[in-house]
Amino acid sequence: METETERPTSLWHHPNFLKLWTSDTISQFGTQFSGYAIPFTALLLTSDPLAFSILNASAFIGFAVFALFIGVYVDRHRRQRIMTLANIGRGIFLGLIPLAAVTGTLTRAGMPLLYVVSFMVGLLTVFFDVSYQAILPSLVDRSQLVEGNSKLEWSRSGAQVVGPGMAGLVVQAVYPPLAIAIDATSYMASASVLSRIKQDEIIKPSTASVWHDLKEGLAIVLKDKSLRSIAGSTATSNFFSNVIFSILILYLVRQLGYTAAVVGAIFLIGGLGAFGGIALSSRLTRLFGVGPVIIAGMILGGLGTIPYALANSSLSAPIFSATGIPVLGSFRLDLNALILMMGGFVTSIGVVVYNINQVSLRQAIVPKSIQGRMNASMRWIVWGTIPAGAIAGGVLAEVFGLRGAIVLGVIGGIFSFVWVFLSPVRSLKHVPEPME
Repeated sequence: METETERPTSLWHHPNFLKLWTSDTISQFGTQFSGYAIPFTALLLTSDPLAFSILNASAFIGFAVFALFIGVYVDRHRRQRIMTLANIGRGIFLGLIPLAAVTGTLTRAGMPLLYVVSFMVGLLTVFFDVSYQAILPSLVDRSQLVEGNSKLEWSRSGAQVVGPGMAGLVVQAVYPPLAIAIDATSYMASASVLSRIKQDEIIKPSTASVWHDLKEGLAIVLKDKSLRSIAGSTATSNFFSNVIFSILILYLVRQLGYTAAVVGAIFLIGGLGAFGGIALSSRLTRLFGVGPVIIAGMILGGLGTIPYALANSSLSAPIFSATGIPVLGSFRLDLNALILMMGGFVTSIGVVVYNINQVSLRQAIVPKSIQGRMNASMRWIVWGTIPAGAIAGGVLAEVFGLRGAIVLGVIGGIFSFVWVFLSPVRSLKHVPEPME
């Protein structure tokens, strides 16, 4: 009898994938609320750039410290169970912030509470993300990986397009800490859907030590020139992006005078480019090859950040202004907002095209039995630079000011493509066969 993986059908008729996709969609939309509400909650407590950079770094320090060990753990256990428990944990920890607000202890708890919650949610995200990228090759056929990643990207991109506008409105209309409850609830709902997936997973019994398996995962990434270059490009991009984004909301609110709704609108319009990236990705790959498209995506993503360096107070004359809006009060767009929307649109196209192709390449060429360790090693490298970039953003802002730090982040990020451009990825037209 032919199995589902022997005769691939459309993923629209794949029950387990649809559950994974539904679960992901729920949590992706919920995440948009905490992504905005936590920084705006921090604004109630401080305006210190370094405090903001520490808050951003705390969410990603788990990748730098624990990702490699978690990768070994994921390869030895059922990924579905790990993902379900991780989502439950994230919901519980996020719920502490609105609970503190309701009980009147938020001001007393202050930034340390936000640091702890961000760290714990980030640590659980390591468990979830490593399992998440490792489970897809077990659910679908190798030939369906690009389709699967494209559909998952639709959810992520849709959340990034619709989510910011929704989150901006809610954060401005509601006390910011209370908006985080929406994300906490979404993680619980996501866990409920995940728990219903019924699929045998490939778990290769290992008698080797944790250190042996850890080094094996790192070796997969570092010894393969294509994987190594992808790690280098992504890590460089993430470092400089977080120099920018760790202080961006502080800059937009304190120096450009934007409200939560305007910040949400900027990211909403900018995020629309993601849909263009999804629509174009497969077509571009067929026309030009997976390697050139990966490089082009990274270049485009870097160029799209240039407007962040151009935005300044001299471009703040309003091009649209309205007052007396129910709930919002006032809403103002200026030339800065317009160019930031355009830049975000370009960046979204590039990032989506890059991610769909590089993740599909990684999943296709690495054996399923070590996907967890490979993904953990990749995450350790590419997300391990995020806390460093976030702290660098705060330090640079203290020395050069908020805008000066953002300009330096933009300049560095533009050159992130060099790694993949100077590697075998440049001549890669088709996805190669899996490693032995």
